[in-house]
Amino acid sequence: MEILVDLHTHTVASGHAYSTLSENAQAAAGRGIKLLGMTDHGPSMPGAPHLYHFGNLSIVPEDLFGVRVVPGVEANITSHEGELDLPLRYLDKLPLVLVGLHVVCYPGGNCEQNTRAYLKAMANPFTDMMVHPGRPEFELDLERIAYASAELWVPVEINNSSLAPETGRAWDNCRRFARAAAQYGGPVILGSDAHFWDRVGEFSLALELVAEAGIKEHQILNTSPESVLRYLGKRHADRPKIS
Repeated sequence: MEILVDLHTHTVASGHAYSTLSENAQAAAGRGIKLLGMTDHGPSMPGAPHLYHFGNLSIVPEDLFGVRVVPGVEANITSHEGELDLPLRYLDKLPLVLVGLHVVCYPGGNCEQNTRAYLKAMANPFTDMMVHPGRPEFELDLERIAYASAELWVPVEINNSSLAPETGRAWDNCRRFARAAAQYGGPVILGSDAHFWDRVGEFSLALELVAEAGIKEHQILNTSPESVLRYLGKRHADRPKIS
């Protein structure tokens, strides 16, 4: 199975990533990636870019080193109600909106509170995709998330970085989510979550889990740029209009 798209990558703008967009794009080209997401953290993350950064993304070149670049954000869930850390007027203009839970941005809670926050963010029409539900910091009902993904047809990520040895029990969580995703048949994306250029396009652990869980190739959105762009085009066309 070829994965030709990496939608979840970070640049120095995130504050705790260490490569430029040009370095990431050059690495992507070397790995055969055709479509690259530039998804730096939303502004509630310490060290992350301010709002003006997200308002100025239209200057980012569409093509670097033969790789098409899709600028956007990894927005942070900031409350139990699934609120995000970017105003709607910014979300509405971004080509790609990933959403996830992060320790320093979200107040924390029990499994029900965390799951509700995640599902409410997933149901937000300005959310394009949800990321790393298997991270061990937050207890989540991963089967409910997989079911909602299939019902809403919002992709949820299998995050390669979450499966790295240093993340501890993330394998167990990611495995539970992957098995539920295989059962319910919802859309999935694989993401590198690269914070340095050498991780861009790295999906080996995520592919191992996909094979183990029995997720079908047709469920994986980022096997082709065309599938991703078609999904984003429809998703954005269905967004409510902002006055």
